[in-house]
Amino acid sequence: MAGHNKWSKIKRKKGAADTKRSAVFSRIIKEINIAVKEGGSDDPDFNPRLRLALANAKGANMPKDNIDRAIKKAVDSGSEAILQPTYEGYAPGGVAVYVECATDNLNRTVAAVRAVFNKKGGSLATSGSVDFLFERKGIFVIESNAEKADKLELELIDGGAEDIEVDDENGEITITVDFEDFGNMQKKLEDLNIEPKSANLERIPLNTVELEVAEAKKAIQLIEALEDEEDVQNLFHNLEMTEELEAALE
Repeated sequence: MAGHNKWSKIKRKKGAADTKRSAVFSRIIKEINIAVKEGGSDDPDFNPRLRLALANAKGANMPKDNIDRAIKKAVDSGSEAILQPTYEGYAPGGVAVYVECATDNLNRTVAAVRAVFNKKGGSLATSGSVDFLFERKGIFVIESNAEKADKLELELIDGGAEDIEVDDENGEITITVDFEDFGNMQKKLEDLNIEPKSANLERIPLNTVELEVAEAKKAIQLIEALEDEEDVQNLFHNLEMTEELEAALE
């Protein structure tokens, strides 16, 4: 799990100063669309997935007008259905990569994903090739509160927390729960009047692959190219973020 968390921190550091804001909004808009259609309601009080999408939208500082337009578009019966294909493959060095997409055009999406794997020295694999290398977990990020830390930890454990990681530098607490406890933790945070900065179901690698810096950078180039694709919603990998590699990326 440590490799995943380190990579998440690197992405946050890089993302804080780059131009990925519009891409983040695009992904959230698709998630709102899916949530409304699958949940059958545009009322977050009766649609847990929409409530989660809106929480992530607020965490990303998405303007309210954008959120309202996304919900209205999703309610429109004439709007296109969003499909959610997944793709599996390997980056250079044997790094396993699992890609979750959201799209209204499967042919466009698979062509784009395949092109990235081919151009960046990876290989697209068949379904199930890397899925078993990951386990699904719920990851919640909330603001830390030193004054209530001890009591909060007990409450989070009661909500199903398997791991609680405090990041004093960023003033955040990352909570990991089992896939089946995602809803329990969501409700626990609501009961505590804590609005998460983000809450997602993620795929955590069971084991990580450690590479020399030069080879690891090739894998990261593929990973970042996939993340830049419009239809890619989430991407998970099992590259170990060593201190040497982390320093090389700063």
